[in-house]
Amino acid sequence: MDKEIKPKVPVNVLVVGVGGQGVIMVSKVLATICQEHGYQVKQSEVHGMAKRGGGVFSHVRYGEKVHSPTIPKGSVDVLLALEWAEALRWVNHLRPGEGTFISDTQHIVPPFACRNRKRGAEAGYARETSEQILSRVKKGFALDATGMARELGNERAANTILLGLLSSALEFSEDVWRDTISRFVPPKTIDINLQAFEMGRSWATAVHEDPDLVAADLKLEKLSDVARGAGHDEFSDFVQLDINPDWCKSCDICVKMCPERCLKLDERLKAVLSDPERCTGCRICEWLCPDFAITVHRSAERANAAAQG
Repeated sequence: MDKEIKPKVPVNVLVVGVGGQGVIMVSKVLATICQEHGYQVKQSEVHGMAKRGGGVFSHVRYGEKVHSPTIPKGSVDVLLALEWAEALRWVNHLRPGEGTFISDTQHIVPPFACRNRKRGAEAGYARETSEQILSRVKKGFALDATGMARELGNERAANTILLGLLSSALEFSEDVWRDTISRFVPPKTIDINLQAFEMGRSWATAVHEDPDLVAADLKLEKLSDVARGAGHDEFSDFVQLDINPDWCKSCDICVKMCPERCLKLDERLKAVLSDPERCTGCRICEWLCPDFAITVHRSAERANAAAQG
């Protein structure tokens, strides 16, 4: 990029989410692209409690001259959120009347938001809808990136879908984004991540052509009411735990921390779900597993049917 067209005022991008979503990877991809285009770049990040599920955010500032690594409140040009509650936490940091809002509508309800472990208990998760938030910003995108990535075969590619949207808001070419993403993701996931990136860019293009699509992809809107308490008994029936025995190292953390005592170590000293009927899908085991061996799934099709019925 020619030096004379570099912005004298830094461009400020704030990337937010929770541990395990790839917030740092997203910010490093952007910082690398900016640096290789000759910009001065400053990146500042906070990893929260360094646990999956803890808040993580990263400031990326680039321009002809950047003095501070952190973005003042009210100066964010682009807010990229990988989780809905974190999007709400940081939306007021956008530049008033100018900032761009991009967020996954995924709801990750942290364990501490569940004030009561009983079935049917209300979880203290944010109630604002995407329509309400998008009405407060000049330019906004809200989509079920996690659901889209799941359809591709790997829900961890949701962050790359959001990178596709981010690329449509910045001046760098598509080829540059694709090349940089390929260098940062594991080699065996390059193809699916590039598909996810293209899906995000295509979604942004479709929105430019049909603005009504901005808030049309809200698969989790109805589920959020169920997750907050209404019909929690029905929602809990859709829980499925996947435990990878090859990754489990028998640390026993999930067994000790499970509030329903429905996990145990088997004869191989691997974690197993011993009492599926007691599992409420609180995700404590998933968040606390240090080796990513546990994944909690909920059936969207059956839950949607329950919400509509």
